[in-house]
Amino acid sequence: MPRLVGINHVVLEVGDVDEALRFYGELFELELRGRVPGMAFVDMGDQFLVLAEGRTQAPDGARHFGLVVDDLEETRRTLKQAGADILRGRGLDFRDPWGNHVQVVQYSEVQFTKTPGVLAGMRLEGLEKSAAALEELSRKGLG
Repeated sequence: MPRLVGINHVVLEVGDVDEALRFYGELFELELRGRVPGMAFVDMGDQFLVLAEGRTQAPDGARHFGLVVDDLEETRRTLKQAGADILRGRGLDFRDPWGNHVQVVQYSEVQFTKTPGVLAGMRLEGLEKSAAALEELSRKGLG
């Protein structure tokens, strides 16, 4: 039986791609991989995010996707400065202008891992894992 090994990309529906690039560009350093009519492809090292026009549904409730960042507190400050709709809760969740629910976690605190080569290519060589994240990886035989 085939095994899941990761996520190559996520498609995020937005109302307007140019507005979405401006919004997310205020929050994060973006590297545009490419564009086609109605879509923009944003690199995240060895993965990418697709911003696609066509969002018509109501704001997301429980449905969300998670992003991993190098600095959670800097992300929180940036979200506040940009006037983003930060959601209440124990983590850092926000809703973009099109109703997409985005959860943000810090790289050091989760089992998600980039190879040293990918980190170097992203200019993130110094990122470390917390003891709890290393323990979680070890329990699964991944670290």
